[in-house]
Amino acid sequence: MRSLIGAIAGVFCLAAPAIAETPAAIVEDVQGKVDGIEFMDYVAPGKIIKLGPKAGITLSYLKSCLRETITEGVVLVGAEQSTVQLGNVQRVKVPCDANAAQLSEREANQSAATTFRTMRSDANSSPAKLPTIYGTAPLIQAKSGSTLVIERTDGKEPTISLPLKNDIMIAGKFYDLSKAGKSLTPGGSYLAKLGTKRYTFQVDASATSSPTPIVGRLLRLE
Repeated sequence: MRSLIGAIAGVFCLAAPAIAETPAAIVEDVQGKVDGIEFMDYVAPGKIIKLGPKAGITLSYLKSCLRETITEGVVLVGAEQSTVQLGNVQRVKVPCDANAAQLSEREANQSAATTFRTMRSDANSSPAKLPTIYGTAPLIQAKSGSTLVIERTDGKEPTISLPLKNDIMIAGKFYDLSKAGKSLTPGGSYLAKLGTKRYTFQVDASATSSPTPIVGRLLRLE
């Protein structure tokens, strides 16, 4: 079995094109020993993951919002879903917004500017579509050592100020508001401030505090 897995991995290596290291998916769970992969790692298209007996991995794709639970075999990471050989894969579409999961600084600042222009315009104009999260406690990707401030822009709500200390960051780069006992309001619009950067986003009206897939509440602020 190991030699067969190795042979298939070799074929994947030959077939996989050279693609820029843009993250395609995030690792939500790892079961058993999986070499070179850890919880909350990003994986790019072309990445090959070998899963031994009883080993498994859960991948959530940032663009397609597909959540894959894969057991055993060889996994070739794609742009929107994986190719799996000699293993089992279960896929489910989860609520997520690729604009929130892949927000860049430039896009974030443009989004903020658009929102503020909309707020100043007349009441008949259509509001800008903000990046949306589907859980009331976002998972924030940001550098440790800074301070994250979250303010509501469409109503009154206490400002949240969170020192991003390294010892409470997941994998050194993620801050989970649910771990801090903080939550936002379903349907609310917010401004996140991280140093000189500004990001706007909204919480889906049907969002709950129940555990939700990571990709549905991920905000990448770096």
